Amino acid sequence: MIRLSRLDGEVFLLNAELVKYVESRPDTFITLTTGDRIVVAESMDEVLRRTLEYHQTKSLLPPAGQQGPPAGPPVPASGSGQSGS
Repeated sequence: MIRLSRLDGEVFLLNAELVKYVESRPDTFITLTTGDRIVVAESMDEVLRRTLEYHQTKSLLPPAGQQGPPAGPPVPASGSGQSGS
């Protein structure tokens, strides 16, 4: 859920999973996958930031600046001197 506010200042929570797209015309319109449209006081960039932050907290997206999946455990080098018997 992301916290947003209507144009009259009323704060509400929106299920970020339902965001289909966001438009700025000049008010910010959020169209949901259900077909509903909501007008919010936040800018399009702010809605994007909050939606991305929501998905990052769910671990669906890596944190900003991190590229690719996290590295796994180190692989031992061959010829480490250990005997296999």
